[in-house]
Amino acid sequence: MTSAQNTTPDEFSLSGQFLVAMPNMLDPSFAGSVVYLCEHSSKGAMGLVINRATDLSIRSLLEKVDLEVEGSLPELFPVMFGGPVAGERGFVLHTGQRNWKSSLKVTDNIRLTTSKDILEAVARGQAPDQWLITLGYAGWSEGQLEEELAQNAWLTVPANQDILFSMPLEERFASAYGLLGIDPSLLSGSAGHA
Repeated sequence: MTSAQNTTPDEFSLSGQFLVAMPNMLDPSFAGSVVYLCEHSSKGAMGLVINRATDLSIRSLLEKVDLEVEGSLPELFPVMFGGPVAGERGFVLHTGQRNWKSSLKVTDNIRLTTSKDILEAVARGQAPDQWLITLGYAGWSEGQLEEELAQNAWLTVPANQDILFSMPLEERFASAYGLLGIDPSLLSGSAGHA
């Protein structure tokens, strides 16, 4: 993986921000969703849906990849549905400076790791301080996300680590809107044009 910081100084990037679905979002993969953008450049974007659970527990996922769990695991959050692309592939979003075999630096304190070594650490009880595991991701080709933003499909807001890692899943959507001072139930799905 490459660094999310690979943008040129004058290139617009939303890496490290939340995309919050507008009420007019019709795509069932994204309606009512909050996406954490891990990478955004002129070549496209990649992020993880952070408020949708799968029916798979973290323990079950580790056992499926032949890792023996030593001790207890936090079962507060299940494995998340990260998005409709590569649904069989796992991603670990986490805090900390340590680089694993395949990590993408999203911000100074947040990394995205896809290598098995981080799952081995989770199974041993040596996980990063804050983390979540997803299956799949959300991806946009060149210019696609910008087009969706222009069509009023998403709002953007700087990400909040509490929402990202600690908040109950059912509260994340309204809380992300709250970062903008907006009640999502009061929004219209259509944009005004002067």
